Amino acid sequence: MTPPGSPDLAALRPRLPSPLHPAEDERFTRRGVRLLLKRDDLIHPELAGNKWRKLAPNLRAAADSGRRTLVTFGGAYSNHLRATAAAGRLLGFATVGVVRGEELADRPLNPSLARCAADGMRLLFVERAEYRRKAEPAVVAALLARAGLDPGHAYVVPEGGSNALAARGCAELGRELRGAADAVAVACGTGGTLAGLAAGLGAGQTALGFPVLRGGFLDGEIRGLQRAAFTGPAGDWRLDDRFHFGGFARTPPELDAFARDFEDRHGFAVERLYVAKMLYGVTTLAAEGAFPPGTAVAAVITGSPEPSAP
Repeated sequence: MTPPGSPDLAALRPRLPSPLHPAEDERFTRRGVRLLLKRDDLIHPELAGNKWRKLAPNLRAAADSGRRTLVTFGGAYSNHLRATAAAGRLLGFATVGVVRGEELADRPLNPSLARCAADGMRLLFVERAEYRRKAEPAVVAALLARAGLDPGHAYVVPEGGSNALAARGCAELGRELRGAADAVAVACGTGGTLAGLAAGLGAGQTALGFPVLRGGFLDGEIRGLQRAAFTGPAGDWRLDDRFHFGGFARTPPELDAFARDFEDRHGFAVERLYVAKMLYGVTTLAAEGAFPPGTAVAAVITGSPEPSAP
């Protein structure tokens, strides 16, 4: 039974657990390594991958608290904004997206933001300096006032959807992979998926995180999320900061060529901002001999390419 006021997420028919497929790839097999693809991108056509896992517990919490307006944050190409807008349309929540970059307000919307708007999300463009302070209560209060929202009716979801609830939701990803792989690779934006994944894995399994942003700040963020969600460190995890390709939304020709080749080898479209960087990283680790022969490595496909303009 769904508690009163809670959205019936089961009615959206999520595909859980997500499929886990072996992938024949000589770059791994010649090293004696088995590659598996954890297809979280197939969980739901509009709330795919880690976005489903992170948003679902927050949607329940928002509804249970009586707040039916979701307010969240992201850049111009944010998969999280797009997923939140789709969730609002599908489940009857109002949505407001606070977008980094006031200068974007006077430009045509890119396909990602256009999809958000088509799904009913109200976009609030803010200066980058103000956006950097988005976690401060006074800044959040000012943004809600600017949007004409009553704080008592608005449920604020952090950038990327990463909070304690999201980390607990992503722990189920780790539980789905228990006993299936020795190492599990995932792309990292705000760290919530890795924080939960590592907590859900079993003894002897390692979670490998590939940050897509520069800065080396994620270690502390992940530790903080694990304290909030699990009261302390959870699971075996590590980060490899070498594969951000210059920062978020940077997709140089080398990365695009790798992604096209991976698509040809394995028959599905590779999302460039997160998934391609993780796949490039885990393929490089295999070439470097980082995985002993006999290792099974699962790569989590956390999302799909951004949509065309609606």
